[in-house]
Amino acid sequence: MPIVARITQLNIRGYHPSRAVAIVLLIVAVAGVLALFFTTGLPPVLRDLRQFSDELPQHIPAMAAKLKQIPFANRFGVEAIAQRAVGAFDATVTYLFTSVPLWLSHLFDILTAVFLCIYFMLEGEHAYRFFLSLFPTDQRIRLNNTLKRAEHKISKWLVGQGTLMLILGICSIIAFGLLHVRYFLLLGFLMGLLNIIPIAGGVITIALVAIVAALDSWTKMGGVLIFYLVYVNIENAILIPRIMRSSVNLMGLTVLVSLLLGTALAGVVGALVSVPTAALITVLLDEYAVQKK
Repeated sequence: MPIVARITQLNIRGYHPSRAVAIVLLIVAVAGVLALFFTTGLPPVLRDLRQFSDELPQHIPAMAAKLKQIPFANRFGVEAIAQRAVGAFDATVTYLFTSVPLWLSHLFDILTAVFLCIYFMLEGEHAYRFFLSLFPTDQRIRLNNTLKRAEHKISKWLVGQGTLMLILGICSIIAFGLLHVRYFLLLGFLMGLLNIIPIAGGVITIALVAIVAALDSWTKMGGVLIFYLVYVNIENAILIPRIMRSSVNLMGLTVLVSLLLGTALAGVVGALVSVPTAALITVLLDEYAVQKK
């Protein structure tokens, strides 16, 4: 809705787009970005994923030999751990490729969510005013202010988190490419995508990138780790204070639990609405349940 409102405020030779026109323009822009991603951005990532899954078993012996050079490494059963890691990764890749038809079966659910969004953008204000009219007048103003705070909170979080994901993804692709890390497009894409999960997402992906880099040399692995340490410090010191300037107070644990619950309860659609729902619940609890002194 903030984007729709911005579009309606445009002055094109005295013409201001209506809300319906603004929604159409927004849908066309989103569809164009998705089409560009699926036609140019996703195929190289899928190609790297397939190549990575095919070549990983061949590199495991070399990786195990390098790890054996580390003191006391034999005590941890390096070869057994490596073989288990290969099996787990192969099973994951196989599931990802074989479950594509299953994902497509949820296309109707996604389209339903899209049409619901369009209807809410067109008639959401009327539905919202009707909802408020169900409450007594003395409670209506308080509830309205509370819901407006929730809307502001989740809007700021979504824009800020999306910006951080984009920055990390682009920086990772550039850094991994300069370091000549294999499958740098795939790994950079995963770095940006999994940044939606605070802390855990970054740790998991950088561990994967470090393992891939170590297949070639310890120098590349060191370069990858140095890049991530530098980026994390820059993000915490500069990016987060500026991008997340308006404090949204959504803890990483809250985001992670809400994503897990939303996915378990309603799949893709549940994941899409999980974080906004968590933000709404936290604001309502803070207003009506928390005992403030």
